[in-house]
Amino acid sequence: MWDDRSWARGWTLARAQFDALIDERDCLRDQLEATRQSLQDSNAALREVTEALHELKAAVIARWDAERRVAELHREREIARAQAAERDPNLLLN
Repeated sequence: MWDDRSWARGWTLARAQFDALIDERDCLRDQLEATRQSLQDSNAALREVTEALHELKAAVIARWDAERRVAELHREREIARAQAAERDPNLLLN
């Protein structure tokens, strides 16, 4: 059934398959490391973008507050002008 040649062929085939598995494992290990590095880079970029968005949000809110304050000041100025322009009811119209 198993002569020396078939035994040697079987061993050679098994050894070749094992070596192929080792090569594939090493390749997958390298790919995993590259993927992990890419993930770390992406997370760092995401943190930077998130920080920039927080800064932008703070600037927008500050701008809204400033615009609201300007509107209040304009309203107060118009009220002051209107009060200054009010007619004295004791004066004659003509």
